[in-house]
Amino acid sequence: MRAKSGVTIAYLSAFCLVLFAGKGLCAQAAPPAQPGGATFQDSSNELSVAVGKTVLVDCVRPTTRVAIGLGDVAQASAISPNEIMVNGKNPGETSLIIWDDRGGRQFFNVTVRASTAAVDNSMEAIRRELATELPGQALKLSSENGVVYLRGTVKDLLSSTRAVQIASTAGKVVNLLNVAVPKSQAQIMLKVRFEAVDRSKLKTLGINMFNLGLGNAVGGISTGEFSPPSISGGSSSSGGVSSGGNAATISNEQNIFAFFPGLKAGATIAALENDGVVETLAEPNIVATDGQEASFLAGGEYPYPTVQGTAAGASVSIQFKEYGVRLNFIPTITPRGTIRLQVAPEVSSLDFSNAIQISGFNVPAITTRKMKTEVELGDGATFVIGGLIDNRETETFEKIPFIGDIPILGKLFQSKSKNRTNTELMVLVTPEIVAPLEAGTKPPEVKFPVKFLPPNSNNPMNQPDAKTAANTPAPAPDTIPVETLIQSMKPEKALVIEGDSGGFGAASSSAPSSGGGGLGLPAPTTGP
Repeated sequence: MRAKSGVTIAYLSAFCLVLFAGKGLCAQAAPPAQPGGATFQDSSNELSVAVGKTVLVDCVRPTTRVAIGLGDVAQASAISPNEIMVNGKNPGETSLIIWDDRGGRQFFNVTVRASTAAVDNSMEAIRRELATELPGQALKLSSENGVVYLRGTVKDLLSSTRAVQIASTAGKVVNLLNVAVPKSQAQIMLKVRFEAVDRSKLKTLGINMFNLGLGNAVGGISTGEFSPPSISGGSSSSGGVSSGGNAATISNEQNIFAFFPGLKAGATIAALENDGVVETLAEPNIVATDGQEASFLAGGEYPYPTVQGTAAGASVSIQFKEYGVRLNFIPTITPRGTIRLQVAPEVSSLDFSNAIQISGFNVPAITTRKMKTEVELGDGATFVIGGLIDNRETETFEKIPFIGDIPILGKLFQSKSKNRTNTELMVLVTPEIVAPLEAGTKPPEVKFPVKFLPPNSNNPMNQPDAKTAANTPAPAPDTIPVETLIQSMKPEKALVIEGDSGGFGAASSSAPSSGGGGLGLPAPTTGP
């Protein structure tokens, strides 16, 4: 009896365990009805299976219907009235719903995982590719829930990009790589020579004649090219001559002046020949980091007015225009070890011969010769920009009609001016990869022809204190995260100079006009 009782109790215990387990896995009683026909939301259970694997769901109550959301992810089959088999087909998520014979429903969230063997094979293939493409760089891969974690240390950003591209074939990649701190960027010095020659030759010939009473006549003859004397009655002021109650005021005596008191006649003659040569040489040396722009200007800025508004409420803005020797360039070191150079040299000067007048002030024009090109050179090689030649000849001829056509005598009633100019500009550019002087090396100094005044004090100049823990920078780390290196390589904030608009720009200021008066124009500024 005791053995039978023990067996009976064991059967009853096993039956209770199966009953409770069945309720947890499948069958669920129908929810009670609510006022208005509403029902409680059915509860959900989690069901996980790997691709190519099968899981069996046991139900306490016989099932009447089975439905699965995505047939491409998983497949559900009824093996018996109380057993449902779920097969994993492809990684993903879907839903499984089971109805029993009493109207109860049971919901399952089905998660199909990738096959462990397939994941291991894929990761092993990626490890082999990483070892082949990035030899000698310690990289580690791990995968979880379709996400690939990439760890280790690479030598540069290109290696990091390649590692991410290779690992992304297995799914979404989380880049946790460190990269070796790169060396300082190469610096390029550009040696530029501006060589310019400007030749000019000027010939002038003209005559102005005047009469202060010869033959009881007063007057003068002029071709108008050169300023003639001003004739009036009375005595002459300073800078003039008088005779017989008449006077001639001479504002420009040209270079030959003659007056004959006995004849009461005179003349001013312009006969001049001028040869001039101007040579310009500038040798700027500029250093720039690889891929960064640098600029140089040796000259200045000249002001010119701009009138704005109507005549009643006009205002004058003073603009500044640059002139002189200017150079802008961007050097880039190519993988071949050469230097690709974008260079834009420019030489400009003020041209007062083509100036215009505003309220009595001369506003000069500007003569510019500039170019822009892109070349590729070896370290220390030189290229020449030449052929910038400008030849001009200007001839002005004026005469008095009829009288100026008389042979020999007509030469006295003619004036002419001939101006010839010949300019040539040559630019030589030599890029070189350079390095800074080592600490403690004496830098080069300018050789001054005259010594400076002695110092006012015998105290030596204060030198920085010795290196201590407070002023000694921490040593640079060997590796840093990829994100930190990328952030440090972003362009810095542009250097802005007061009165400068984007490099060597033009500054302006406004001032109200002064009615009928002149403009208070500042003098042109000059640079180094």
